[in-house]
Amino acid sequence: MRVVSGIQPTGNLHLGNYLGAIKNWVAMQDAMAGGDTCLFFLADLHALTQPVVAADMAANTIEMAATLLACGIDPDRSILFNQARVAAHSELAWLLGGTARVGWLNRMTQWKDKAGKNREGQSIGLFTYPVLQAADVLVYQATHVPVGDDQKQHLELARDIAAKFNTDFAVDLFTLPEPYISPAAPRIMSLRDGTAKMSKSDPSDASRINLVDSDDLIAQKLKRAKTDPEPLPDTPAGLENRPEARNLVTIFAALSGRTPADVLREHAGQGFGAFKPVLTDLAVATLAPIRERLTAMLTDRESVGVVLRNGAEKARSLAAPTLLAAQQAIGLQV
Repeated sequence: MRVVSGIQPTGNLHLGNYLGAIKNWVAMQDAMAGGDTCLFFLADLHALTQPVVAADMAANTIEMAATLLACGIDPDRSILFNQARVAAHSELAWLLGGTARVGWLNRMTQWKDKAGKNREGQSIGLFTYPVLQAADVLVYQATHVPVGDDQKQHLELARDIAAKFNTDFAVDLFTLPEPYISPAAPRIMSLRDGTAKMSKSDPSDASRINLVDSDDLIAQKLKRAKTDPEPLPDTPAGLENRPEARNLVTIFAALSGRTPADVLREHAGQGFGAFKPVLTDLAVATLAPIRERLTAMLTDRESVGVVLRNGAEKARSLAAPTLLAAQQAIGLQV
């Protein structure tokens, strides 16, 4: 089993990033048996589909890597690297560009959503990045790729590209990756608006819990988190039309590794004056060790860079045979 997954390097990660993606990465790593491999990469090439600031890109890459390490990604058990260090991603993406079809990319829902009405003004990278995504997983012969609902279409595209390449060149080269079935990632919402996703782009810092927030700041933000006057119900159905209440229950459940139904059975009938302090204690107990590890790592960024360089070396070794075989299949290597 070989699992491959990437995440764009962004600064100032928050609770939603941790519970929505990173925690599942750690769980995947911990579930791997002997002989299985997890490759986790920082998708810095994908980040180029939008305008970037060079200094921010470099800093965010190190900070994202440090965050993953602080959250539990172990470079002795997983391969952690940034995408740009492994040229095979870009090289294979170009080869696969001869196999993918414009009609396939035109049907990508995310292309339509992100481009909006200004398609002519978008970068070519934004249009073709699903081909790079396909290369990201196919170059490692990934057997499984963790995907959310918004990425299922892209995994299907990767499978279509792999199958067409194998057929066009009469080779049995690319593995058709399957979706990795992992626990459903919770959707963490803003502490100020339960109908909006928690985001670093929100102008209000009170809307999110950053992974670098102090214990006191976490407590302050949760104390001031928007709620309603009703007590907690005894079942999730009772949270319908109560987005802020549902969000805090979701956060509690995700932090504790339980279901919202379990949380409600324990806290049914409580008001938020009683529930928030318990949630705060849980959040602080979970996030404080991550913050401390992250803060320590960011005082020695060179060591984090070494982890990425070492991971890239391992990744290049795994990718090389597939890239060479693809070149040979096309006739570029004799």
